[in-house]
Amino acid sequence: MTTSVALVDSGGTNIGSVRYALDRLGVRSALTADAATITAADRVILPGVGAAGPAMRRLHDADLVEVLRGLEQPLLGVCLGMQLLFESSAEDGGTPCLGLLTGQVVPIPATPGERVPHMGWNTLDVLREDPSLHGILAGSRAYFVHSYAAPVTEDTVAATTHAGRWTAVARRGNWWGAQFHPERSADVGARLLTNFVSEVPDE
Repeated sequence: MTTSVALVDSGGTNIGSVRYALDRLGVRSALTADAATITAADRVILPGVGAAGPAMRRLHDADLVEVLRGLEQPLLGVCLGMQLLFESSAEDGGTPCLGLLTGQVVPIPATPGERVPHMGWNTLDVLREDPSLHGILAGSRAYFVHSYAAPVTEDTVAATTHAGRWTAVARRGNWWGAQFHPERSADVGARLLTNFVSEVPDE
């Protein structure tokens, strides 16, 4: 593959493992907070681990919020990065996010028998056919680590269930999101990343 990928340097601790996962696919990537490098890339990935408030502050401080909102090439948010694509997060008393996908991210409720954070392998419930899920079968399993989650919305293409029903994969046009960690999800994660770097952008 010759697709160039910009990994947005948002301070997430999973950036290195995402980059390594792309290396295994033969995809070159650049870790960057430079707006010109991001806008010139064929694909952009927004990784993230942690809380929405600090992550959005880092994006604002780097003057990247409007850059990401204005991208025309495919943008993939991973874990916290996916949550930042939504309108807002309930973290820190309410954090406005990028607003590219509809809905608010909320805390996973404490539920008897269901641990929070949601950590480990869980099943994907495919809700509709989508290029993001090409080659990923209903019932496939992926690796999750998160305490906040996005409810199922019109942008959800696959859901998962843990103390509620949540978005696992979202897509609206060229905006993609994966709540699970593709870099830790074996063949399912590799397939999603392959789909992302090879999909022809919407006209």
